[in-house]
Amino acid sequence: MKLFLHQLRCEQLLFWRSREAAFFVFGFPLLLFVLLGSVYSGKINGYPAANVLLVGMIGYGAANTAFAGTAITLVNRREYGILKRIRATPLPASLYLLSSLVSSLLVFALETVLLFAVGRIFFGAHLPGHVASLVVAVLIGTTVFAAVGLAAAALIRSAEGSSAVVNFILLPMAFLSGSFGPTRHYPGFLRAIGDALPLKYFIDLVKAIYLGGHGLLARPGALGVMAAWTAGGIVVALRRFGWEPRER
Repeated sequence: MKLFLHQLRCEQLLFWRSREAAFFVFGFPLLLFVLLGSVYSGKINGYPAANVLLVGMIGYGAANTAFAGTAITLVNRREYGILKRIRATPLPASLYLLSSLVSSLLVFALETVLLFAVGRIFFGAHLPGHVASLVVAVLIGTTVFAAVGLAAAALIRSAEGSSAVVNFILLPMAFLSGSFGPTRHYPGFLRAIGDALPLKYFIDLVKAIYLGGHGLLARPGALGVMAAWTAGGIVVALRRFGWEPRER
C-alpha cells in the first residue's frame, strides 16, 4: 500500500506540473461547458438545458481524462523510454497501471465536482439527488475509458502521432454520443455509429441517475455495453501493450 500511495502521489505531481496537459484534460471540459451553457437556453428533451449539457460534459470529461489522458501519456512515456526504465525497477507493472488509473479517477472526480459547481453557480443546474449512484457511475466510466485508453496506447505507434490519433477518435465520439447536445436530428447512419460507442451509454447512465432520479441499475443494457468495451480494451492491451519503444 505504501508503494502504491507513493506512485499515486508521483502520478498526481506529474499531471499537475504539466500545465498544457492539465489544461487540456482538466480545464477544457469546464471551458466547453461554460461556452455551451452560454449558447443553449430553455429546455432540451424536456429538461433544463444546463442540466442536459452538464450530463454531456461529465461524459466528455470522463473520455477526455481516462481515455485521451491515459493513451497519450502512456504512448509518450513508452516512446521516450520511461516505461522501459520503470519496468526495470521493483515497481510491479500492475501497481504502476493501477496508480495511473486511480490518478485519472481523482482528476475526473475533482472535475465532476467543479462541473456541478459551475453549473449550479452560473446556469442554475440542480445538484444530484442520488450521489452514491453517481459516484459509482463515475468510477465505472473512468474504468471503461481507461481500458479503452490502454488499448489505444497499445496500438498507437508513435509519440508524435498520439495526440492526433486520440483526438481523431475522441471528438467525433463526443459529437456522436451527445456530449455537445441532442443527437435526435442526426442522420440515421450517424446515430447508428453513436449507438455502438461506450460514451453514449455512459451518458445514458449518468442521465438516468442525474436527470431521471433513478438508481445505478436503471440502465442494465448500458452497463452491459460498457462492460463489453472494458473487456475488449483489456484484451487488446494484454495482447499488444509493450513497455519498450517501437521499432521505426
